[in-house]
Amino acid sequence: MAIQCSETEYRNFGRCVCLENGNIRLMATLDVGPRIIYFGTRGNRNILFEDVSRDFCELNKGFGTWYAYGGHRLWTAPEVMPETYFPDNSRISCDYSDGILTLEPKPTPFGKQFQLRIQMSESGTVSIRNSITNLSEEPALFAPWSVTGLASGGREFIPLSKKQTGFLPNRTMALWSYSDLQDPRFVLTDSYATLQHDPNAAKAFKTGFNVSDGYAVYAAGNQVFRKHFGTYAEGNYPDFGCNFETYTNKHFLECELLGVMREYAPGEKAVIDETWEICETDQTPEQVIAALIQQHTAN
Repeated sequence: MAIQCSETEYRNFGRCVCLENGNIRLMATLDVGPRIIYFGTRGNRNILFEDVSRDFCELNKGFGTWYAYGGHRLWTAPEVMPETYFPDNSRISCDYSDGILTLEPKPTPFGKQFQLRIQMSESGTVSIRNSITNLSEEPALFAPWSVTGLASGGREFIPLSKKQTGFLPNRTMALWSYSDLQDPRFVLTDSYATLQHDPNAAKAFKTGFNVSDGYAVYAAGNQVFRKHFGTYAEGNYPDFGCNFETYTNKHFLECELLGVMREYAPGEKAVIDETWEICETDQTPEQVIAALIQQHTAN
């Protein structure tokens, strides 16, 4: 089926633009953000987290209140106030032409232009280009940071490098001050890590890795979400060299991608490309993850 693009109202997120192929549906906000606020097989549960009650916000003195809203968003690293939490609560521009949906908010007061370019194939694969252009007249030091908030109750699989490097290290891992390595939601082995979302967990947990295989998977309900991204390239990544980070609390789980941190010249664009896939399955999330572990460890 050909890709259909239309506008709709969705819950309390206001106007949204919708892409669908008859089986897969994606929606992005137009009145705020932008956020990709919905992704799933048609008629199924949203695989993305939705902050309908606006529980996650930050008061940004002098600028107003930033809201997470949920779903997928684009940030810059490192995380600093006030730039990271500049409120993106205004309408954005939207263009759909040649099969590509382009979403662009107003430039920030910090000299950056954010943009999402989204393309859905007839098979349902979604290509996303997250880009940040330096609009200032001076070089700007930052890294692009793509954050995808996922719905509750699932389990994540993260492949770790198995490259044989002899006397040199092959894996990087970062931990945050609130992360407990004994957390029962987190499993770490020599070749993979898994993270379970638990709605009853009291503490947050975050970790990061150098993921060289270029993918991560989240299984929840009867859906399997795959995020594909570029392989680990040489460069100065934030947070001790991590190009992939994951965070969870009792409400959601996040898959986060990071680009190289460096000075971007005036007019230069920092880019993260990623591809999303989603499908339904008869297996439980535990069975899906077990099959991924078997496949990864066997290769």
